Amino acid sequence: VTFTNKRLIALNVQGMTGKKKDYTSLPYSRIQAFSVETAGVFDLDSEMELWFSGLGRVKLEFARGVDIRGLNRLIGDHVL
Repeated sequence: VTFTNKRLIALNVQGMTGKKKDYTSLPYSRIQAFSVETAGVFDLDSEMELWFSGLGRVKLEFARGVDIRGLNRLIGDHVL
């Protein structure tokens, strides 16, 4: 996932070889709601859920060490 100043771009690598790739461009202006779940003791990854008008829910998972609070601020600045 790449966050820009106008949208986020999600890359989904598909297939066993990883040669097939799906790029999805999601503009911040279409976000209706979002939630963030931080990493815990046993659950090592953090998650962000975004609800887009016309698309529905998108769930993003991040490895431990990603600044999920910073991403939360970034989305909040663009949406609210």
